[in-house]
Amino acid sequence: MQFHVPDPAFTGSEQSRAHFRLAVKIAFGFIVLIWLIHLMNWGLDLDPEPFGIRPRQLSGLPGIFLAPVVHGGFEHLIANTLPLLVLGTAMLFLYPNASPKVLLWVYLGPGIAVWLFGRGSVHLGASGLVYGLVSYVFVAGMLRRDRRAIAASLVVCFMYGSLVWGVFPIRLQMSWETHLAAALIGLTMAIALRRLDVPPLKRYVWEDEASESEDQDRPAHSGDDTIAR
Repeated sequence: MQFHVPDPAFTGSEQSRAHFRLAVKIAFGFIVLIWLIHLMNWGLDLDPEPFGIRPRQLSGLPGIFLAPVVHGGFEHLIANTLPLLVLGTAMLFLYPNASPKVLLWVYLGPGIAVWLFGRGSVHLGASGLVYGLVSYVFVAGMLRRDRRAIAASLVVCFMYGSLVWGVFPIRLQMSWETHLAAALIGLTMAIALRRLDVPPLKRYVWEDEASESEDQDRPAHSGDDTIAR
């Protein structure tokens, strides 16, 4: 398999570094948001369950929008914090054009699927975002054969490879339906958007020489050529 090497002038540019800093800030901002929401609920002693998804109940429809930013406890929130920071940064930095579409679908899609097909329980938390981003970043990196994307994919696999067990109904207190739906959405989006965010590739001296040689060997066209109509 040939691995594509991005143009160093592109990856090492000030614009690229500024884009990375922006990606970190946005991902960190979302982390701050979900922590503030949880601290407010904790401080006011609010029950998070009314904000969750209740499958096939009208009262559970708002959870499609609210559940990803509400957590059942500090342990649940802490478990999602680092993955969201790492994966959010990787997603926004490596795939800026695909990010709006992917984040929208990964945020809302699992909730819709769970409301339609999930078991009768309350589903909440940002773990659906984690699974959707893991799936997208990993598969997109493999499809693009871009060294940066593959490196991000390997980091994701190393750090969060064990998350694969979360898509199976092993622990009933875990919303495996959310995890499975998010992973499938991430996979589908990675395939559908595989032509987006391909960085300019590094060109080697021999490639430029071969291109110049082909231009020299190509016969010149006469100005008297007849145009077929």
